[in-house]
Amino acid sequence: MSRHVAIVTDSTAYLPRQTMERHGISAVPLTVVLGDQAFEEGTEISARSLALALQKRHSVTTSRPSPEVFATAYRAAAEAGATGIVSLHLSAEISGTYDAALLAAKDAPVPVRVVDTGMVAMALGFCALAAAETAEQGGGLDDAVAAAEKRAAGTAAYFYVDTLDYLRRGGRIGTAQALLGSALAVKPLLQLEGGRIELLEKVRTASKAIARLEEIVAERAGAGAVDIAVHHLAAPDRAERLAERLRGRVPGLADLHVSEVGAVIGAHTGPGLVGAVVSPR
Repeated sequence: MSRHVAIVTDSTAYLPRQTMERHGISAVPLTVVLGDQAFEEGTEISARSLALALQKRHSVTTSRPSPEVFATAYRAAAEAGATGIVSLHLSAEISGTYDAALLAAKDAPVPVRVVDTGMVAMALGFCALAAAETAEQGGGLDDAVAAAEKRAAGTAAYFYVDTLDYLRRGGRIGTAQALLGSALAVKPLLQLEGGRIELLEKVRTASKAIARLEEIVAERAGAGAVDIAVHHLAAPDRAERLAERLRGRVPGLADLHVSEVGAVIGAHTGPGLVGAVVSPR
């Protein structure tokens, strides 16, 4: 990691811990509120505990980090020797995290470039990796930001959920869209579009939806070098089957990650989620 440019992201990037340590990336945690208790994502509540709470229909909400938490992260990076920081975050269309980072950046001890990637999960993680690798090669703030923005521009994220109800409750998708899906008894495929969660297709069964997700990802990946991440919540078998089929269908596959999402994304998608991120190198 360049000692001059530090990379900060947030806990929804879902980067493997060893990857973050290897590249010197730090993550500011979002918060999950379960009943009247608040937990930091990634350290104080597991995805499995979150899934169980949702299945029991307990009240679950999420909140952004405070500007003070970001200020602490920026000070720590500066004290470790950084002369500049690139702070990369999930879409401002679905979280106030970016705004909190902007507020903290104003009083940071070193210059901070805050970027709304328009992404989430490993779609955000791949952006952070691109910035970190550029910094490791001696790139400055502008270079690292450009690398992250280029990666974001080429990255696509698609996902299947068993029900749109969790997204509706959290205000991440319109009530009309959610009610339409319920009324027609369809299984929704969604995508990140312009930083927002949009309905992509409606499929009749879960198995057909996962098969269609596979087709969409393979088509998007094409034949060039590409990284793919498969995410799930309480659906490991579905995720592993999708990953295995993609390994056989994507000729330019460079790396494939399979992981369970954290509690923040899980709170808004519900158990049964299966998603895929396609990110050309």
